[in-house]
Amino acid sequence: MEVIVAENIGFCFGVKKAIDAVYEQVQTGGNIYTYGAITHNEEVVKDLEKKGVRVIESSKELAQIKEGTVIIRAHGVSKDIYEQIRSQNLKCVDATCPFVKRIHDIVEKESATGRQIIVVGNAGHPEVEGTMGWCRTPAIVIESLEEAREFSYQGDKELFLVAQTTYNYNKFQDIVEIFEQKGYNVSVVNTICNATEVRQTEARSIAAKVDMMIVIGGNHSSNTRKLYEICMQECENTYFIQTLDDLHLELPESVRLVGITAGASTPNNIIEEVQNYVRINF
Repeated sequence: MEVIVAENIGFCFGVKKAIDAVYEQVQTGGNIYTYGAITHNEEVVKDLEKKGVRVIESSKELAQIKEGTVIIRAHGVSKDIYEQIRSQNLKCVDATCPFVKRIHDIVEKESATGRQIIVVGNAGHPEVEGTMGWCRTPAIVIESLEEAREFSYQGDKELFLVAQTTYNYNKFQDIVEIFEQKGYNVSVVNTICNATEVRQTEARSIAAKVDMMIVIGGNHSSNTRKLYEICMQECENTYFIQTLDDLHLELPESVRLVGITAGASTPNNIIEEVQNYVRINF
C-alpha cells in the first residue's frame, strides 16, 4: 500500500509559537496559567497540566488569580481581558498568532470609523470571540452560506468583512460573492492565514486521488474539522482521528492509496505514529 503524507501538516507557526512560550515559562517556575487551552489538542494540554500549567476559561476565573503568569494563546482574547490582567498586576505573555493580531488591529480601526464589522467564522470559537472583543461597536458573525443568504441589513453603515484565520477559503469566497450579489456597500479583507489556505488546498488535492484519507487532530480543533469537511467532499472514505488509538480500520483490498493530513494543533509524534502504523500494518 502506498501512503501520501501532506507536506503542510502539524503545528502551524502560531500554535508552535504559543506552545513554546508555555514550555519556556514552565522552566522559570511560578504559577502559570493559559487563558483557554493553549491548543485544541488534548494530548498537549494533558502534558502541560502534568507540569503544573492551569487553564482558565473566563474573566471570572481570571479574577481569582492573585499572582503568576497568564499566557494568551494563539487564538487571542478580547481587549478587556488584557486590561483585566494588567489591572490585577499579573505578568502577561502574549502568544497571540500574528495573523490573528492583524485582524484585531483591522476591526478596531475599521469599527472606529463607523463601519459594521462582519466576522465570517464559527460563532463561539475563541478566535472569533476574541476578535469581536476588539470591535468598537457590536460585530455580526456569519458562519455558513445559509446564514449569508438569509442575512438582511437595514442599517446605513458600510459593511466590512473579515474571516476567522482558519475558515474554509472556498466557502469564504462564496459568502463574499453572496454579499456582493445582494448589492451591499461592502469592503472585504481576506484574513484567512496563508498556512490555512495552503493546507486546505493540499488536503483537497490529496483526497481527490486516494482511496482513503485520514485526518488527524483534536475534536475541538476548528481547522482540523474544516480539513475533514474538505477531504470528505473529495473522498468518501475519510476518517477523523485524534491519536493512533482511534484508528480502527479494516481495509478492503481495493484500497491501494492512503492519504494523511493533520490540523495545525497536531503534534508531530502523533502524525509519525499514525503514518508508521499504516505503512507497516496495511
